[in-house]
Amino acid sequence: MKLKQLLKAIFLLPLISLSQNITISGYIKDAETGESLIGAIVYATKTKTGASANTYGFYSLTLTKGDSTGLVFSYLGYNAQIKKIILTQNIELDVKLSSSLNQLNEIIVTSKRSDENVQKPQMGVMDIPIQKIKELPAILGETDVLKVIQLLPGVQSGNEGTTGFFVRGGNSDQNLVQLDEAVVYNPNHLFGLFSTFNTRALNNVTLIKGGFPAQYGGRLSSILDITMKEGNNQKYKVEGGLGIISSNLTIEGPIIKEKASFIISARRTYLDLLIKPFLPKGITTTYNFYDLNAKINWQITKKDRLFLSAFKGNDKAGYTEASSINYGIKFGNSTATFRWNHLFNPKLFVNTSFIYNTYLLNLITTQGKYYAQVYSGIKDLNGKTEFQYFPNSKHKILFGANYTYHTFTSRGKSDTVSKNSQAPTIKTDQIPPRYSNEMALYLNDEYTISKRIALSAGIRTPAFITGNTAYYTWEPRATLKVSVDSSSSIKAAYTVMNQFLHIVPSSSASLPFDLWIPSSNITKPERSEQYALGYFRNFKENKYEASVELYYKTMQNQVAFKEGTQLLEKSNIDSSLVFGKGWSYGAEFFLKKNAGKFSGWIAYTLSWTFQQFKDLNYGEKFPFKYDRRHVMSLVGTYKLTKRWTLSADFVVSSGSAYTLPTGRANISNGGSLYDGVYYVYDKRNNYRLNPYHRLDFGATYKKHKTLFKGKVPFIAEWVFSIYNVYSHRNPYFVYLTVDPLSQVPKAKQVSLLPIIPSVTYNFNF
Repeated sequence: MKLKQLLKAIFLLPLISLSQNITISGYIKDAETGESLIGAIVYATKTKTGASANTYGFYSLTLTKGDSTGLVFSYLGYNAQIKKIILTQNIELDVKLSSSLNQLNEIIVTSKRSDENVQKPQMGVMDIPIQKIKELPAILGETDVLKVIQLLPGVQSGNEGTTGFFVRGGNSDQNLVQLDEAVVYNPNHLFGLFSTFNTRALNNVTLIKGGFPAQYGGRLSSILDITMKEGNNQKYKVEGGLGIISSNLTIEGPIIKEKASFIISARRTYLDLLIKPFLPKGITTTYNFYDLNAKINWQITKKDRLFLSAFKGNDKAGYTEASSINYGIKFGNSTATFRWNHLFNPKLFVNTSFIYNTYLLNLITTQGKYYAQVYSGIKDLNGKTEFQYFPNSKHKILFGANYTYHTFTSRGKSDTVSKNSQAPTIKTDQIPPRYSNEMALYLNDEYTISKRIALSAGIRTPAFITGNTAYYTWEPRATLKVSVDSSSSIKAAYTVMNQFLHIVPSSSASLPFDLWIPSSNITKPERSEQYALGYFRNFKENKYEASVELYYKTMQNQVAFKEGTQLLEKSNIDSSLVFGKGWSYGAEFFLKKNAGKFSGWIAYTLSWTFQQFKDLNYGEKFPFKYDRRHVMSLVGTYKLTKRWTLSADFVVSSGSAYTLPTGRANISNGGSLYDGVYYVYDKRNNYRLNPYHRLDFGATYKKHKTLFKGKVPFIAEWVFSIYNVYSHRNPYFVYLTVDPLSQVPKAKQVSLLPIIPSVTYNFNF
């Protein structure tokens, strides 16, 4: 009898507990457009607990039954709303927040949950507001997500002016870039001068560089998660811009008001038309790029929503000179994502996605009797399901599964060709494809143990199968937060990541672009372990954020080409590779001002990154190419008046590493690609480029008008920017030349981008 009563108590206890709680859930959106406010905060003033909105604007907050409580809904750049709720039963509450961006005076939000950077058990996570991206100075007036990413702590930029980024000692392929969950393998236009993302089509940008939750995997260094806009479901809207080298146009509006909407955004350059009249005789060059974003969404019921988004970006270039190098290149990405949200109950949310994405690179170069071709194609089919369960205000559980079917068609070729014959090209339809399967199961639990201690712990179990080779592994993740007081905390994180797809960095002029290849029986998956420790503190009612993060990361099975590799036509590139290890450690300092007419941040990174390969550099360690000891960024915007906004950024960093030969030998038959000379190399990355520094300035003038006798609001905006204000000659690369008199080799620096003023006209109605 006693046993029966005990079992009854065990089974009834959860039900009794549930009966003592109520759940408030719903969606937080922009009042004007209906866009989801990702990461918006809801905070209960009585219990001092809260929750944040997920990628689709959904929140769930469970509270103990009682008389009433105040709920504060807030989001950066929006006016907070305070609602009084009677806590007697479950409540569905959708909230619309209005923007405060047009207000000149300082906005003070009383919600204490704006200290989420201190109180949440997460590290290395940075949200970048789209409005901030639009306000900062840009090259040739092209606002750019990736350029702003480079200004954050722990992030190194690539070559001068380019959008490549390298996070905590990792290579560029170790960053997972996602647009609406679809992988974008090459997020660049114009050889990296601009990113492929049109900011007018974007809703949210988040960078994760440490303490990765279990739902993310597949790369070692970072996750750049970009979400497209859903489209205005309140009214039709048109916006566009006319710049120096490109123009863009965005159209959005409701299909069914409050229920369904669409957005279409396109951008195209006219650089090819602009430079044509200025080309010297004997030189022909073309360059054009475009990108297209489209998305529709439909709220079928209160519990079901459908999203369909697509993206296509393409670059095509050619250069011909009668007596010199000729090249032709085409590359681009295409993605399509279908998503279904379903709400089982106020505590259980699920999203199911089906994703298709492709990437193509085809490059052909010739110079004299030498030619090279690189072809790299990737096609992915992806299916994933993720459940989000909110048992109570202290508990958030995520679990799901992901499967991707990869198809690779990659080949490289280089050789000599006689003067009067045509270089044979790779027949792309005859490249044997390589198929692989990548899958993962994951579970992540974010739990507030007490007022001072919170833990995010998870496990991810990825698998990769290709041919007769299979890899199975597991990746533990954990982030611990311990509050020091109400405005500061100490956090520690441990993360294991695996990467099954690799870029092989080019090692010679005969292979000027990078190749993607999958893991195989020869090329093992890359693996990293990262340890991080940080101190986080906010000041003056969370108007200021400050943090210091220390990290140490090891990277196994790093990939590089053998010294002096000249690719013959073959698809088995693995046999031309060598493998090694890398490690990186450093400290990142960050101070940010959120509120007021002036906002911005200071970021400083002190770091060291090394690599070691048994078959490179005599087996000795050498600095990574983008091992820069010191990197500092200062970023600021100032709302001068209701019409004028000023902005500036200053960047200074140590020079990156590069390799110069220590000797040379003249060879009558053979030699390097360009001059028939063999160079003698002593050590890898044995020299440093000159330090880099640059100041940019921008000013935005915005005026509100009306059209059609006051019936249609119209916003006209002029954006003025100056890139590299004092025209410092920053290094792009260094090459060797020989003095014709003394025959002594000399290294010469090439600098590409001097001072570049620009003006852009934007409109919105």
